Parts: sequence; C-alpha cells; structure tokens
Amino acid sequence: MTEKTWNVAVVGAAGMVGTEMIRTLEQRRFPVAELRPLDVAGVAGTTVRFGGRDCACLEATEANFAGIDIAIFSAGGEASLDLAPKAVRQGAVVIDNSSAWRMDPACPLVVPEVNPHDLAWHQGIIANPNCSTIQMVVALKPIHDRATIRRVVVSTYQAAAGAGRNGLDELMRQAREILDHGACGAPRTFQHQLAFNLIPQIDVFQDGGYTKEEWKMVHETVKIMGDPRIRVTATTVRVPVLIGHSESVNIETERKLTADQARAILAAAPGVKVVDDPAARAYPMPAPTAHTDDVFVGRIREDNSIERGLNLWIVADNVRKGAALNAVQIAEHLAANGLVRVP
Repeated sequence: MTEKTWNVAVVGAAGMVGTEMIRTLEQRRFPVAELRPLDVAGVAGTTVRFGGRDCACLEATEANFAGIDIAIFSAGGEASLDLAPKAVRQGAVVIDNSSAWRMDPACPLVVPEVNPHDLAWHQGIIANPNCSTIQMVVALKPIHDRATIRRVVVSTYQAAAGAGRNGLDELMRQAREILDHGACGAPRTFQHQLAFNLIPQIDVFQDGGYTKEEWKMVHETVKIMGDPRIRVTATTVRVPVLIGHSESVNIETERKLTADQARAILAAAPGVKVVDDPAARAYPMPAPTAHTDDVFVGRIREDNSIERGLNLWIVADNVRKGAALNAVQIAEHLAANGLVRVP
C-alpha cells in the first residue's frame, strides 16, 4: 500500500526555528508531497533546501495556503493570530509555535510524549508549547503517572537561542567585544549584557512580579498535564549559552518515590535519556546535548527537606525538542491517526 503524502507549509521558513523545522521534516522522513516555505514579503524569492533541491519562499498570504494539508508556524504571535485562521479556512491544519493560541480553550496544547490524546479534539489549530515547558513536562509526566505530582518549583537557565538568531548573534558579538576590548556595546536583543552575565528576566514583567515566561510555564504545565491541582512556581533566567535550556526542578509528590525508583521510571519513559552518574561526573549539560532530540535528566536525588520530594536536572535543545521536533512529532501523530482534517 502506498504511503499517503501531505502538502506541508512552513511559515517563518527563513528563520532559525523554521529552518530547523524543515531540516527535521527531512531527517525524520515525514511523507511530504510538497514543501511550501512561506515567510514575510521581504524574504519571498529566497530559497531553502529540502529533499535535495531548492524551494523558493513565497509570501505568507491566505492564497498561498491553498492545497496545504499541514501548516507549521514559527513566525511570531502577531503573524499567527492573523494567518492561522486563514490557513484553516483554506483547509490546512495549523501547528503553531507561538504563544498566540496556547491558552485558548479551543486549541489543544500538545507534547506528544505527554498528551497526544488531546489532538483528537482539535478544531484546526494546535499549539506547540513553550520550549522550557516542553522539556519539563516530558520528564514530569511519567513521575506524575506513578506518584501524582502536587507541586513544582523550577528555575531555568535558558540559552541565547531562545531569543532566535538575533539572540545568538548578540551573545557572540558581546563575547568577542569583551575579549578583544574589555567591554561591549549596548544590548539590542536582551535587556542587559548577556556575555559573561546572567539576566533574571525573560519577557516582560506581569502580575506578582513574575515574567510572562514564568507564567507560561505555570499555566502551560497545568493544561498539558491535565491536572489543575498541580501547583507550579517558576524563575526563568537567560544565561550565556548558545543552544540548550537547562532546568533545576524540585517536585513534591503524593506518594513517596526514591531516587532509584524515579531513575528507573525516567529511564523507561519515551523521549527521555537519563545521564546520572555523579561518580563519573556524568550529568546533562547543554553543550553536548545540542542538536539532539531527547530530554536529558540527571542529578536525580531525594529532597532531604520534605518527606516526598525529588530534585531533577533537565536539559534539552530548545530549538530542536523545544520547538521544531515537537511540532513535527505533532504532525506525525496527526498523519498516523487520521487527524489531518479541519472540522
């Protein structure tokens, strides 16, 4: 039987995440009949490489979604709010990487290792979660299934790539300037100098002194895990790392788990790789895990300050699993389960 193929559009195709989405579609051999790269008018005409040939970017307009089955967006919230409904009107199922649709009750917010069942009720638009939320819930879900998580305290160490190509360029520029001249110019992408520094602010401040990024982790975790009783508090920090977010996560559970039990649960979990051998100095780090697909977990130990607590150290490539790969995995699940349809 011939495998069904799909016409796929990538919106924001020339950007860092869009480029990674196209690369991921090819690497995972997603059954693409036609790849249609879309982007802003100024990028139209430039080419991206797919399947051994150059594909010209077209302007992201409603007409250019005609005939598309799956549209994967990484073009920012404003573009998604405008274009996603237009793509659906043309018959495409949208997988959106921005924050525009994540908390819309009509849109599933999906990490395939955690809640693929939520794809069954999509109405044309599916939200791809925040990168820092994705890697955390991949590790939390198997523990929640066994011991019921009640509280999560997370501190993130988020790479420059979380701000896109501009973030990477700014970190590299600042590092060169400081090494060559002892100082760097004024920041353009981040609030302060990032090179040789930490910035305890990602996105804008909101209620209670939390940033928008911190509230994303709070609300998205509850929606994805499907349990409103889970309490989450987050502190998100930008660090001078190129690619790969790291997280220190403390959890409190209803049922006691030892570190060895948690280690075994995580080792058997889909999408998780345990790297946890302190004697051999083996633990996850962003540099060696860049450009990989798994969520890496280490430093697994019991919290000695409470009766039923665990500490985890979670690392993943934020561009790959935190964005491109998760979106393509959603597309794979839609295709495999007959869900590439607009109700």
